[in-house]
Amino acid sequence: MTTTSDKNDKKPRLASLDALRGFDMFWILGGQAIFAALFVLTGWQGWKAFEAHTVHVPWHGFTFYDLIFPLFIFLSGVAMGLNPRRIDQLPLSERMVFYKKALKRLAILIGLGVLYNHGWGTGMPMALDEVRYASVLGRIAIAWFVAAMLVWHTSLRTQAIVAVAILIGYWIWLCFIPVPGGIAGDLTPEGSWNAWVDQRLLPGIIHRNGPLDPEGLLSQIPAVANAILGVFAGQLIAKAHKYGQWKVAGALFIAGLLTLALGWLWDMAFPVNKRLWTSSFVLVTVGWSAILLAAFYAFVDIIGFRKSVYPFVIIGANSIIIYLASSLVNWSYISKSVFGGVVRAVPADWQPLIGVFAVLAVQLLVLHWMYKRKIIVSV
Repeated sequence: MTTTSDKNDKKPRLASLDALRGFDMFWILGGQAIFAALFVLTGWQGWKAFEAHTVHVPWHGFTFYDLIFPLFIFLSGVAMGLNPRRIDQLPLSERMVFYKKALKRLAILIGLGVLYNHGWGTGMPMALDEVRYASVLGRIAIAWFVAAMLVWHTSLRTQAIVAVAILIGYWIWLCFIPVPGGIAGDLTPEGSWNAWVDQRLLPGIIHRNGPLDPEGLLSQIPAVANAILGVFAGQLIAKAHKYGQWKVAGALFIAGLLTLALGWLWDMAFPVNKRLWTSSFVLVTVGWSAILLAAFYAFVDIIGFRKSVYPFVIIGANSIIIYLASSLVNWSYISKSVFGGVVRAVPADWQPLIGVFAVLAVQLLVLHWMYKRKIIVSV
């Protein structure tokens, strides 16, 4: 884990990338509670429709909240694609520097993911078989690592072939190969290949003692495609000086629409499902990710409305730290200590909304302090 300060030799960060990453994280930090608070304040039923998109779908289907995790993986690929490099022609001694750094990042993120899983409650168990090893950060780490190996050693054509092979191969595996003792195409929580693999090969405990882990072993495979497709988007943005920024933004938007349409078309044969991380889910989430990236790239980097997205930028710049803090720090307690009197002073129907803003304000003040001092913690 490294902390960067005022190093002038570093390439400037893509503001839209930080802003979109921050927009993504905003909903985890407390933004998802805004709609419920607005319903209490206004009584308008429309807020209930928005609130329905701040929770995960129980099984098949899709909500906005289901996009948060895969969007983060996609953006990790974008960051890699902005400055791609081939190292396969370098001597082994020079390549080892890259390999060691990648392995270190992989290990740290997996370790932090385990820490996040046990951030609340009684703490991490001492018995190794009672630890939940599968995690959001672990999935991000593995997807990034595999994508990095491909970027460092293969051509764009090979990377595209790998992404397509992953999506089609995963579809064939889950839908056409019988589960031992079961049937082919069983996409139920108990009867899927994912449950069979997690129950036999995943170390430690499964999330909420369910039949499969939402960050389990088998569903890690298609998540790699989210990162690879993010790399393509990053490489396109890196060529904006050649094609023009507006053409790049337009290409991203159109590619996102086409990918989104293809994902929902595939849904008829292979349902969109986050917990199984189906191939159709990959396409739907990549489609939305590309559309959002196009919008943020146009709004922030082309038009230049950077000040208006400043809260998202400071969240995105230190996204790993604030994500961990969402599990390890009791922000609600801190906000009540600072703004509790203010919240209690307003009318009762305003208190839920002001309370949400109080929690967000405390987090943003910490992130603002870090950003202004150029404290950016990355792994």
